[in-house]
Amino acid sequence: MNNRNYNIYFNTHTISGIIICALLYVIFFAGSFAFFRNEIAAWQNNASYKTYKENHQSFDKLLDSLKGEANLHGRDINFYMHREGTSAYVGYTASNDTILNKENLSKITPEQKAEKKKGRRRRGGDDDSKNFTYNFVNQKVGDYAQNYDMGEFLFRLHFLAQLNQVPISIGIAPFGYLVAGITAFIFLFALITGLLLHWDKLVSNFFVFRPFSKWKTVWTDMHTALGVIGFPFQFIFAVTGTFLIVNSVLALPFSKLLYDGDQQKMYQDIGVSAKEDYAYSYKSLNKDVKIAPFLDMAKTKWPESEFHRIVVKNYADSNMHVIMELEPHFNSSFAGSGILTMKVADNKIVEEKSPLTGASYGDYVRSIIYRLHYGDYGGYPLKMVYFILGVMGCLVIISGILIWLVARDKNNVIPRKRKFNFWAANVFTAICLTMLPVTAITFVAIKVSPKVDQDFIYRVYFYAWLLLSLYYIIRRSIRRTNRETLLVGSILAFVVPIANGLVTHNWLWKTFVDGQRDLFVVDFLWLMIGIIGLLAFYKTKKFFQKIQ
Repeated sequence: MNNRNYNIYFNTHTISGIIICALLYVIFFAGSFAFFRNEIAAWQNNASYKTYKENHQSFDKLLDSLKGEANLHGRDINFYMHREGTSAYVGYTASNDTILNKENLSKITPEQKAEKKKGRRRRGGDDDSKNFTYNFVNQKVGDYAQNYDMGEFLFRLHFLAQLNQVPISIGIAPFGYLVAGITAFIFLFALITGLLLHWDKLVSNFFVFRPFSKWKTVWTDMHTALGVIGFPFQFIFAVTGTFLIVNSVLALPFSKLLYDGDQQKMYQDIGVSAKEDYAYSYKSLNKDVKIAPFLDMAKTKWPESEFHRIVVKNYADSNMHVIMELEPHFNSSFAGSGILTMKVADNKIVEEKSPLTGASYGDYVRSIIYRLHYGDYGGYPLKMVYFILGVMGCLVIISGILIWLVARDKNNVIPRKRKFNFWAANVFTAICLTMLPVTAITFVAIKVSPKVDQDFIYRVYFYAWLLLSLYYIIRRSIRRTNRETLLVGSILAFVVPIANGLVTHNWLWKTFVDGQRDLFVVDFLWLMIGIIGLLAFYKTKKFFQKIQ
């Protein structure tokens, strides 16, 4: 490789990497735990989703209970299913009956209006629509903040959703999503230029690791070896992450140009969601309103699938329809989406598409992007592999920061620049490496606290993160930051399953014997983190002693 190309690749790789390193570490670290998002939610609630027996009668019981607080006649009701059908985001619209809608609005009290305006996830205008979450395992109703869990927190942290609260308006996307999308896009440059940088000596240097050489050599060997091993994984995540983040931004101009801003209509035409244009008839339905039989029918037709979304159109109206969108299990079909639409008045099938056969081009593209990114197509073995590769990405980022620092910590660099370089690396490593003990602290806190909601998780995680980061920044010792966060994080990792056992009596061995795999996996994961972390701390301690 000629010097000009080498310098281009080197500078592009270095500059792009150092700009996004801290944000990228947060994305990789939180994303690694987010592979176990459902398991963490089950662990927090001490209710195994793996042992839950699906009962579609629960939907009708929920609708019956909602009738006690609102007149559902003429409303559209949406169930966005998640966690393998054990919970859902539920929302109902204002009534499509204009007369009933006026009556419903007149019954809203000033307190209800104030509470509705205060809601963080409120959508729509001044109507009596409502959105909430429902857990079918413990039959618990609550708003988004009340039912918030650590799995949701880490999942959203991995695409920086919490930064959406920052009062910065870009116009094309929420601030946090935009930052995450730009970070993923820059990460692509860092990956490709890094591969080109090492291409000529890729094979010869792949097996080279010199742990007792000078520091720059140690970090370079680690950075190169782990970077090359994890390159396919990281490249996949950079591409799919960029697509997922900017998907809504890319769709916006097309929906405005071709659909006058109606994105729902656009998604229906390209097959992403079912058609829902069923008019309200202003005639009551002359039969009991039950949706469980239709759900049973869909699962009888396609038992190797699960509900993605359930829509009830025009509740209790003669033109009431139940629209069921399904997705296949990963071991039955890698790609596909199914639709079953029923007209309730005569039990007639209006639209039917199997989730197991006849996948469209859009189904394949969407499934490839989502499954490759979420790692949900190979069970727990694949999730563990994804987790390990995600942690390797964190190590590549940290070693890259240290390479950058050591390469610039030379006598020919003026003191002012050397001081800036050290403080930049010191701040980056403090922010990144404290995530391990902070995450373990939060897991312990949510077990010992009698009440856990969104505010509680935010306070514990972000305050602990801020305090620990400031402490290690002020300490001004990157070596101590590295070793102490590893030691403290490893010790706290052992505390997580112990705290769970003491509080819930669901010890690691008990959940394994009872078949509660989701609860077992979380405790087992933290146990492995603790063991590997202590081994790494012991090895690094011996390593430091040898080179001193």
